[in-house]
Amino acid sequence: MKITTKIPTRPLVLGLLVLGFSAIVLGRAQAGGGHFYSPVADPVVKEECGSCHLAFAPSMLPASSWKRMMGELKNHFGDDASVDAATAKQITDYLVANAADTGGRRFSEKLLRGVSVASAPQRITELPKWVSEHRKVPDWEWRHKDVRTKANCVACHADAARGYYDE
Repeated sequence: MKITTKIPTRPLVLGLLVLGFSAIVLGRAQAGGGHFYSPVADPVVKEECGSCHLAFAPSMLPASSWKRMMGELKNHFGDDASVDAATAKQITDYLVANAADTGGRRFSEKLLRGVSVASAPQRITELPKWVSEHRKVPDWEWRHKDVRTKANCVACHADAARGYYDE
């Protein structure tokens, strides 16, 4: 007598599909390795900072840089970005709590390597790791009408607003 075992194909196929989908999602979540920085989650920070430029991930700078920047909003890189005191405090508290050297360390170590937290720049584009990563970008690309500034991350990194800075 011959015994045959039938493997249920539907659950197997469904399981493989779930496994495959999970691998894709997990791979995307880890995309870029050290090129992921949790995007701004606070709606006030998104609104106030994001109304003029990409609301940069707080984990891209140390707390000292954010404090200095928030203390100089009347001259925010040549613009007056002043907000009322309560809003400034809320934004500062969020940025400091999630800064590279406080709550946002997970992906920030490489970006801040070799940077003194006490004298870190306010511009992300002045960090040694940023400079190193972008050294091969020719000058003409920075002047392109769709880029215009090194701070315009979304011009080259389509998913920057979602925290992904891989190419």
